[in-house]
Amino acid sequence: MSAPEFKNHDIVDDISRAGVRYERRPAKRPNGEVVPGLFNAWITLDNPSQFNSYTTDMVKGVILAMRAASNDRAVNCVVFTGAGDKAFCTGGNTKEYAEYYAGQPQEYRQYMRLFNDMVSAILACDKPVICRVNGMRIGGGQEIGMACDFSVAQDLARFGQAGPKHGSAPIGGATDFLPVVVGAERAMAACVLCEPFSAHKAYQMGVLTDVVPALKIDGKFVANPTVETQRMVDEFGRNVYGEPKTGAALEEGKALMKKGTVDLSLLDAKVEELCAKMLLTFPDCTTKTIEELRKPKLDAWNRNKENSRAWLALNMMTEARSGFTAFNEGPKDDREIDFVLLRQKLAAGQSWVGPLHDEIQPRAKKHG
Repeated sequence: MSAPEFKNHDIVDDISRAGVRYERRPAKRPNGEVVPGLFNAWITLDNPSQFNSYTTDMVKGVILAMRAASNDRAVNCVVFTGAGDKAFCTGGNTKEYAEYYAGQPQEYRQYMRLFNDMVSAILACDKPVICRVNGMRIGGGQEIGMACDFSVAQDLARFGQAGPKHGSAPIGGATDFLPVVVGAERAMAACVLCEPFSAHKAYQMGVLTDVVPALKIDGKFVANPTVETQRMVDEFGRNVYGEPKTGAALEEGKALMKKGTVDLSLLDAKVEELCAKMLLTFPDCTTKTIEELRKPKLDAWNRNKENSRAWLALNMMTEARSGFTAFNEGPKDDREIDFVLLRQKLAAGQSWVGPLHDEIQPRAKKHG
């Protein structure tokens, strides 16, 4: 009996976009044996010089790639990752934000339609989506990572939100997903304070499926030496697992980091192991299970995404314009506005229409 002639359900025939790579890699059994005719789809954010921050065109690429993987009858799992070993993704491309979208709310509103579609494409994929966290997962990168079904990280990676520190609010998924994943109190601290946390802390919070070492010294893997990776409590009885080391211990850890090299082979092995486990399940039953488990995230996301889109667009006239300009144009060691001065001027009734934007920039602090 001849093979059926399948219809093509992809939106476009050519899904290639600058900054996003799509490839099929052979699926493997748990013993490492390659399975003929079956694959895992790897979608890679390929903008390492800008820490894999996504441009407008890259957002389009992720949407098309997720759709293609969803439609591919031979695909078992989707692996969503970034190029290199420094970052999975640090969110939207701040250079593009500062130089094009800042001050143009109508344009940013259209961009946010694409962003929302990217998150929805991840949440609607017909295949399990694994976020391979090869490095920093910050801001919008954390949001698209949390939209995935599983996350596996190398333990040098850092996680967190950046919105209120850089002129935005983390309403591209973080305020929807984090309360579901880690609870209201920890979500509040993560989204408002914008303090990054380690992969070990992320695992302890329930953000990750698994975490593996990536630092190799003298041929052996060692856990991240700059954070507490052993279960322990401080003098107040608080769990400090995953917290940064301090003092001499931190300096020793940094020195050890300089002696080692980053090797992501354990991360790749763990991702392959997870893909192989799902290979040995009924595909439709797995899809249905994942669809049901996505519902808490989807409910919050669908309830809020359009209001969030509108607010983020209008915010490009005020705080986002100043925050992204500061990050893009400020000196390397000072990319934040003068928050105290901003609050003082707003309290005194100064309008955003006028010199306020320039007065609070980092360069103004240098020359004030």
